Formats: sequence, C-alpha cells, structure tokens
Amino acid sequence: MPEHGSRTTSGSQAPLIRQSRTPEPGPAAAALTARRRTGLLVTLVLGGLTAVPPLSMDMYLPALPEVTRSLHTSAATAQLTLTACLTGMALGQLVVGPMSDKWGRRRPLLIGLLVYILATAICAFAPTAELLIAFRLLQGLAGAAGIVIARAVVRDLYDGVEMARFFSTLMLISGVAPIVAPLIGGQVLRFTDWHGIFAVLTLVGIALTVVVWRGLPETLAPENRHSGGTVEALRTMKSLLADRVFTGYMIAGGFAFAALFAYVSASPFVIQEIYGASPQTFSLLFGVNSIGLIAVGQINGKILVGRVSLDKALTFGLSAIVVAAAALLLMTSGVFGDVGLFPVAAGLFVLMSAMGLAMPNTNALALMRTPHAAGSASALLGTSSFLIGAIASPLVGIAGEATAVPMAVVQLVCGLAAIGCFVGLCRPWQRSARPNREGTDH
Repeated sequence: MPEHGSRTTSGSQAPLIRQSRTPEPGPAAAALTARRRTGLLVTLVLGGLTAVPPLSMDMYLPALPEVTRSLHTSAATAQLTLTACLTGMALGQLVVGPMSDKWGRRRPLLIGLLVYILATAICAFAPTAELLIAFRLLQGLAGAAGIVIARAVVRDLYDGVEMARFFSTLMLISGVAPIVAPLIGGQVLRFTDWHGIFAVLTLVGIALTVVVWRGLPETLAPENRHSGGTVEALRTMKSLLADRVFTGYMIAGGFAFAALFAYVSASPFVIQEIYGASPQTFSLLFGVNSIGLIAVGQINGKILVGRVSLDKALTFGLSAIVVAAAALLLMTSGVFGDVGLFPVAAGLFVLMSAMGLAMPNTNALALMRTPHAAGSASALLGTSSFLIGAIASPLVGIAGEATAVPMAVVQLVCGLAAIGCFVGLCRPWQRSARPNREGTDH
C-alpha cells in the first residue's frame, strides 16, 4: 500500500478532491504549507481538543459512588450524568461539523469552548441529580466542538496512511488524559467533594480556550468552504451515509467505542463496589489500561501503518476486543469461580489496549473517503460513536451494583456487532484485491 503525504490521494479519491478544492500551488509549496500548519504547537492543540471527552468523563468517574450518596439517587441515575454528557457530545457534532465546513474551523470551535466553560461551572454547583444531568447534556453539546473539529483539521492536512499515523500521534497526546484524569479526580476527592472536580474542569476549559485562540490557525481556506445552509448539510450527510464502506467503518467504530464506554461507565462500580478497591486504586488501574491503549496506538502508527494494511490491523483489534469481552463474561459470571480483581483487570487491560488498533484505523479509513466534507464526515463518525455509547451506558447497570455481568455482555455484543458491520459492509477482502485502492472504493 503506497504511502500518501499531505494532500495526496490515489485511486477513486482524486476526482473528489479536484471537484471540491480549487487548484493549489505545486507539490513542494503545498508540502511546506502543510508542515508549517502542523507544527508541534498545532499537534499539541489538537491533542488537547481530543482530550476533552476523557477529561469530562474520566476525571468524574472516581466520584460516581459519592454522587450517588450525595444527591440521594440510584447508581443508574448517577450513570445518566455520563449518558447525558455523551448524548450531548453526539448531537453537538451534527451541528458543529457542518458549521465548520461552512464557516471554517476556528469560529465554531471557540464558541463551543466558551459554552463548555459556562456549563461546566454550573455543574459544579448543581444541587440535584436532575440539574446535574441537564447541564452535563449542555457540557457535552459544547464539548463536541473540540472532538469534531480536531478530526476535521487532521483531514484538512493529511490523507492516506499519513492521516492514520497522525491519528495515532493524537492518541499518544490525548491518551494522557484518561491516565491523568482519574488520578486527578481521585486526588481532588481527598481535599474536596465531587463539586471540586467540575471546578478543575472549568479551569481546564479556560486554559484550552486561550491556547486555541493563540495557537490554532485556520486550516480550511475560504474557497474550500461550503456556502449552503442546513439543506446542503443534510444532503452532504445523506451522500456520505449512502457510501456503504464509509457507513461500515462508521458503525464498526461506533460499536467499538460503545464497548469502551461500557467499561468507562461500569468500571467505577465494578472495581470499587464489587471488588472493594479504593478510588485511588481504581484511578491507578484506569491509568494502566490507558497506557495499554496508548502503547498499542503507537505500535499501530509507528510500526504497522505502511507495512500492514489498515484493514488487517483493524481486524486484529476488533477480534481482540471480542476475545477479551468473552473472557470477562466467563470470569464475571462465575464460570471459573471467584477469580478476584487481578484477572478481571487483566481482561479489561486487553480490551482497552485493543482500542489502540480499532479507533484510529476506523477514523482514518472512513475519512480517507471524504476529503470533500471532512467536517460533516467527522460529525457523523463522532455522533454514531457517542450515540451508541450513550445507549450502552445505562445497560451496564441494569442488574444493579452487585454484578459485572451486564458490562461484559454489553462489551461482547458490541464487539461482535462491530465485526459484523466491518465484514458485512466494508468487505475488506474485495478491496484488498485491487492495488492502490484501499479505503477508496464506492
């Protein structure tokens, strides 16, 4: 599979770019412009934007049992505060993605960050579970700007295997967030209650807004923007969904993310309530799992990409998710007796590490097909992932706090569904037989 640099394509993608972009300078000038745009500062900014979801979710996780007690509510209701944020992030991307194709990347991003700061600050003072759920929804709606625009900026600047490598680099940067966030959350709980976690998130939002304002240039030139309104945005999304292979990668990635979010939503109760670990121990285990995800993501970007087809790497990642989820189901259902915390933690580690193959490759393979509407495509990718994840979240607590079986069942079902969509819709064996066409057939 040949490597593609910034703004280069092969196969059937080339006509799409020529139809949607005005002529650019020569290859040398274009490459120089891309290098200037993607300096270290911009890379760090994009990493910070993709860290918004794990920061908003994972820093809050050690406090979930305390929220349940403080607001006199059930575990299922407390988990709805996660679901609300996730749903907001899903729906917000449908709005922000087309906006960024029309107005450029910077303006919608800065507006979203400002609203995120306001909503997070209000969450810090929420006196009831209902109010907390409402403003977590608004927090998610606003935080969606960072997720969708970060992916669109990468698509503006890269194509092919170079885009897959860059997504793996972003995973290294943003992957620090799920390691640090629960550790920070656990330490914050030593000195204050769960309200203080939202105060810290507010400060993080302010810092990120300042960095974006000063360090992120506009990557979508005015001549490449869409001038249409809502009707054109809907028409663009419809055409994207009509692409069977794009839709296959999108849904497969969504189910893989749902398996991950089942872990995110259930693990505070599984590890702390069922296995009796402290918030600090939970934070440590969560960080170890995140290190596994980062390490595999770097193996993907630095070693596998360019040597192994993205479809093959994705196949291995999805298969590992299914195997790990099946092992977790056997352990949590008592087939092997009382196995204790360590074997369950090992199964979760394998499942999380496999996300380092599944997540960057589904994004890259889908976005390879959509150079003409990166914002809208990024919105669809994010929305499908977060909506499926939002459905999975309450299901993991359906049997109460005393069993981890629902978590394992949800993870296994999602893993199998991801493989089914990948095989049934993407049909990678058909495209692998055609040289230089991986990820570009319609």
